[in-house]
Amino acid sequence: MGRWRPPSRKGSPYITREGADALQAELSHLWKVERPEVTNVVHEAAKNGDRSENGDYIYGKRRLREIDRRVRFLSKRLDELTIVDRAPAERDKVFFGAWVTIEDEDGEEQRFRIVGPDEFNVADSKLSMDSPLAKAMLGKKLDDEVILRKPEGEEVFYIVAIDYE
Repeated sequence: MGRWRPPSRKGSPYITREGADALQAELSHLWKVERPEVTNVVHEAAKNGDRSENGDYIYGKRRLREIDRRVRFLSKRLDELTIVDRAPAERDKVFFGAWVTIEDEDGEEQRFRIVGPDEFNVADSKLSMDSPLAKAMLGKKLDDEVILRKPEGEEVFYIVAIDYE
């Protein structure tokens, strides 16, 4: 069995201004702070002689590869992304960047922001626009019904608020 894997499907090329700033900050931190520190550790470890049993050298080189891989990815990805930093003309519809409050049939409310796949974080209530729930919400208006199809069955939500902060 080889190491080849099919290329992963790329997410949508949109990102909010905050998400782009966070990715740029991560890239800057990796390149200007973390990489020089790790390079210095590897350099000092290499001066100690036998590299085959030198943990600082082995793990430092591994960390350098991880940093370089992430820097390459972020550099390419930031070039591909389109920053969406203005609200749409129709503020009564759900579009990218919207804060949407939905209510389920039991009356429980949840609030999500629809963001790009590079910045989603369900713990922070940020939902990727490529997720099934966000896809079901996009284009809907206030009080519209959102049907989420899952393997266990359908789940119905109602849009109770749309906000663009």
